Amino acid sequence: MLNPKTVLDRFLRRDAPPATPPLEPHDRVVAWATTAEAVAVASIRALWLPPKKGAEGVTGPDGTEWHRLGWSEIHKAVWRDGALVVTTGVEIEPGVVTDGPERRLRLVEPRDLPAEVRTRVTKSVAYTEHHRLSTGGGVRVVARRVPGRDGLTWHLRFDDPSDREVPAARAEAEGLLTEARVSWGDGPAA
Repeated sequence: MLNPKTVLDRFLRRDAPPATPPLEPHDRVVAWATTAEAVAVASIRALWLPPKKGAEGVTGPDGTEWHRLGWSEIHKAVWRDGALVVTTGVEIEPGVVTDGPERRLRLVEPRDLPAEVRTRVTKSVAYTEHHRLSTGGGVRVVARRVPGRDGLTWHLRFDDPSDREVPAARAEAEGLLTEARVSWGDGPAA
C-alpha cells in the first residue's frame, strides 16, 4: 500500500526526480520519467536526457551525466508505443535548419513527461507556415521562442535541403522569411 504522503506528493507533483540536472538560476523541474537505466527530466528551459553511449554530457550536482536539449532545438517530439521520440533541429547554415538524428527513449514510467514535452515544444513555436516554392518543393518558415532570450529566432526549413542551393528557390524562401518577419513586426519594413 502506498504511503498517503507519497500519493499526495504525486498528485501535487511535488516529488523530485531521483537525479537532478545542473539547472540554471530561475529554472526548475516540471516533469520527469524513468528509463531502464536513468531518468529524463523536463525543466522550464530544456529537456534533459541521459547522454548517448560514448557521448559527453554535462554533470549534475550528484555526478549524473546529462544531455541538454533546449525546447527551441526540438523539431518534433512523439510519444508512441512506450517511447518518446525526439527529433532535434540542426543548423546547416545560418538561418537554415534541417532535421537532426532521432533520439528514441523508452520510458519505463512515463508519468507526465510526454505531455509536458509536447506542451513545451509547441509553446516554443511562435510562427510556422509551410509554402510551396515555384521551383518545386517547399519551405517552412519558423519562428521560435528561446527561454531566457528576447525576441524570436527565425529559420527556414526546406522540405529537401538541397533546394537551398537552387538560387531561385533560395531567393523565394528568403522573401517569404522577410514577409513573415515584417508581418510580425520583427524585421525591416519593406
